[in-house]
Amino acid sequence: MRTKSLKKNKINVVTLGCSKNVYDSEVLMGQLRANNKEVAHEEEGNVVVINTCGFIANAKEESVNTILEYVQKKEMGAVDKVFVTGCLSERYKPDLEKEIPNVDAYFGTSDLPNLLKALGADYKHELIGERLTTTPKNYAYLKIAEGCDRPCSFCAIPLMRGKHKSKPIEELVAESEKLATKGVKELILIAQDLTYYGLDLYKKRNLAELLQALVKVEGIEWIRLHYAFPTGFPMDVLEVMRNEPKVCNYIDIPLQHISDAILKSMRRGTTQAKTTKLLQDFRAAVPEMAIRTTLIVGYPGETEADFQTLKNWVREMRFERLGCFTYSHEENTHAYSLEDDVPEEIKQQRANEIMEIQSQISWELNQEKIGKTFRCIIDRKEGNYFVGRTEFDSPDVDNEVLIDASKYYVKVGDFTQIEITEASDFDLYGIPLASQKQ
Repeated sequence: MRTKSLKKNKINVVTLGCSKNVYDSEVLMGQLRANNKEVAHEEEGNVVVINTCGFIANAKEESVNTILEYVQKKEMGAVDKVFVTGCLSERYKPDLEKEIPNVDAYFGTSDLPNLLKALGADYKHELIGERLTTTPKNYAYLKIAEGCDRPCSFCAIPLMRGKHKSKPIEELVAESEKLATKGVKELILIAQDLTYYGLDLYKKRNLAELLQALVKVEGIEWIRLHYAFPTGFPMDVLEVMRNEPKVCNYIDIPLQHISDAILKSMRRGTTQAKTTKLLQDFRAAVPEMAIRTTLIVGYPGETEADFQTLKNWVREMRFERLGCFTYSHEENTHAYSLEDDVPEEIKQQRANEIMEIQSQISWELNQEKIGKTFRCIIDRKEGNYFVGRTEFDSPDVDNEVLIDASKYYVKVGDFTQIEITEASDFDLYGIPLASQKQ
């Protein structure tokens, strides 16, 4: 028996995947709000838009399961319409239409005007920088470019997001100014490849010039760099980072592997020697820098010797932050022609070994912070703790600073000086200076 939807004409946007998808959902919601539509993020609504991820097997599975969940709700009468957008839809639209026909319509990553039309809304070109942010009010993602021109063998992103396309500096400054008026204090710069920024528009790598423009935005106090590519990194960025207090001493630079044979097969355009020198140059230029990287284990042809090379290098480099993924064999990528010859259990075992090494490194680095004071941004209150971050930590993926809320009060969304009193492998505990006791 069908039950009528409770929330009439309310559009629920469900976001899966990375920060780029979060940004796209926020733009969609801003457009809907400008069209006087009632819109919510991951709440009840009778119309559902699922912004999917299609990057690796686990993400695709989560996206498909979410689509099936909402299609079932539609069949039960709990929702009226289900629309699907994002990377999975861009990449597999014909297959999805065939396998899950009860979705009202599928849209790709660049189909925003058509998606809005299906939702009874008009695409408003004048809404540059207008978004309905879903992150805590003190930080927001700033997408500075779309797409990617890199030829990495394992990656399907160019299939889903197209060629690299930088946004003009003046547009990004205007967007940042609007965010600052809403209370945003930290900008997290994202793109498939920050390193390439500006080459298409300005005929040169222009990330440093963009940063110099953004630091002038009143109200913005931290600017953080995510997803830089190692080959061709513009070294003038380090000078800006060293000289501009607003630019966090932090970079997220996915390196993927270090064995020369694997790097060559991955088509990364670099070697172990070049990568190691780049990181040494980073640390020489900005000694305080926290470097975050991600690695892939179990790539086709990865031998035990390749893996040992990677393990030894992780020990040697002592990354402040590191994540590790198992290789996912993606159709239509260059690596798909290779045999996926590392068994799944070996992939997982290797990922676990890397993370055990990193856990020890992180514990040791965190012990050095005890007794020191850091300027922290307070993101939220969770259970018995206020949860903050130092400039060396990005939301969701890095260390958090925990402050006992039963003893101390700090204001969510504000910066405060925190003295670190304890540290585990991935968490810091501290007390606010000039603290207000409860």
